[in-house]
Amino acid sequence: MRRVYESKLPKEGFDVVSAIDGQDGIDKMKLEIPDLVLLDLIMPKKTGFEFLEEVKQIKNLAKIPILVLSNLGQEEDIERSKKLGATAFLIKSNMAIKDIIEKIKQYLV
Repeated sequence: MRRVYESKLPKEGFDVVSAIDGQDGIDKMKLEIPDLVLLDLIMPKKTGFEFLEEVKQIKNLAKIPILVLSNLGQEEDIERSKKLGATAFLIKSNMAIKDIIEKIKQYLV
């Protein structure tokens, strides 16, 4: 799915920096502070939960909107994500890419 977003989002006018795992994402955020993060919960090296915990402790990254985009949809996962600082929780399998793009636009206004 990462490759799909890497292809579709630039066509909508977004600059995209992608990461291959949770640690790579944090490292890249420190170098190039994004306007928004799309975050999956299932990732190698650091899970999305670990990513959220760490990012929200870094002063200059803590206020960046993070949209969790996952197929995990249990209430516990949603609550935990929000408690750790996620701005929104979107279930991938329930949304078309165009709907996700609209959500991104809402948070970048």
